[in-house]
Amino acid sequence: MLTLALVAAAPWVVIPIVAIWRARGDPSLDREPVADADAPKVSVIIPARNEASNIAACVQSILLSHYPSLEVIVVDDHSADDTLAIARVMATIHHRVTAIEAPPLPDGWFGKQWACERGAAVASGDILCFTDADTRHGRELLARTVHRLKRCEMDFVSVLGRQVMLTFWERLIQPQVFAMLSMRFGGARAVNESRRAVDKLANGQYMLLTRAAYDEVGGHAAVRDQVAEDLALAQRLFEHGKRTELVEGRNHLSTRMYTSFGTLVRGWMKNIYAGGVRATPFGSTGRALLPLALLAGPAASLAPVVVLILSAFGLVSSDWFVWSLIATIATLLWWGQVYVRAPIVGVSRALRFAALYPLGSLILGYIVIRAVVRGRRVEWRGREYVSG
Repeated sequence: MLTLALVAAAPWVVIPIVAIWRARGDPSLDREPVADADAPKVSVIIPARNEASNIAACVQSILLSHYPSLEVIVVDDHSADDTLAIARVMATIHHRVTAIEAPPLPDGWFGKQWACERGAAVASGDILCFTDADTRHGRELLARTVHRLKRCEMDFVSVLGRQVMLTFWERLIQPQVFAMLSMRFGGARAVNESRRAVDKLANGQYMLLTRAAYDEVGGHAAVRDQVAEDLALAQRLFEHGKRTELVEGRNHLSTRMYTSFGTLVRGWMKNIYAGGVRATPFGSTGRALLPLALLAGPAASLAPVVVLILSAFGLVSSDWFVWSLIATIATLLWWGQVYVRAPIVGVSRALRFAALYPLGSLILGYIVIRAVVRGRRVEWRGREYVSG
């Protein structure tokens, strides 16, 4: 009986261990020097739609960079707030800042890609850096990333930053989503070492690449209808023989993606399925099974707890109780290390969130179901798109 329970619970024990092993040894910007005598000009392009609360702080953090040759281009994506006005004021104060308004959105384009494309069109740098308005840049981020690009002879470097999580729901759900991504892709080292385009990943919050590589693959026009344009661009670069890299930079880049339960649900509902299609291996078979694969994580986390509760009321046999106890303990240990490693202040607080993992998994399952039902139709910031 015990042996059978141990065998049945093996996936709940082994799979997390494999996931932790795949995330080991990620490359880090911390190992890159700052000084560089030959500093090519970098054009930092910020697509911004309704980012009045973020744009000034983002631009200011970039202007404080320890990097000698840069320009900042803010591209307003038809904001309904004061984003463009704030950017224009900053442009009058800082000669390195340019503020432009994107032309009307063409058919078949996502707003972010169109804004990035327009920013690249006026950029004068040999290196392009695309970053989101809700990011904050450390003073050494740009210098270290450019050095990494040059030293390793890369065409494209994307940085994984620290995710700022302040509310209860951010701290509960964000680690679950990132754990699901880790289960699929592994860490940055695993992404970099993979020889398959479908395994390539990028963080659209910060992407640095040579102008030559950007133009050669068609720029953002080539991924204009992709909801996960960062992932699609990295895959396209790799398919065209370009050298791409994902690197850790938690001490140099931070982002607060969502500020409320509603924006968090809508944001991940936009990305999880429509974006996941692009990262699904095994062709049409893999895409057909994607909904089940996405639900597998939340279901695997919840199943042992549900059976354990049923066993407490004598509704399942003792064999199921032993299995559920082992699997629940293994799952709790997994989520314990996930939340402790997440940017939640204090180990005790992180462990309290780990104990609430069934609630987080339940909400993640809800997000996945909503995303699957919507399919490739996505809605974001007042616009509706159909992802390619």
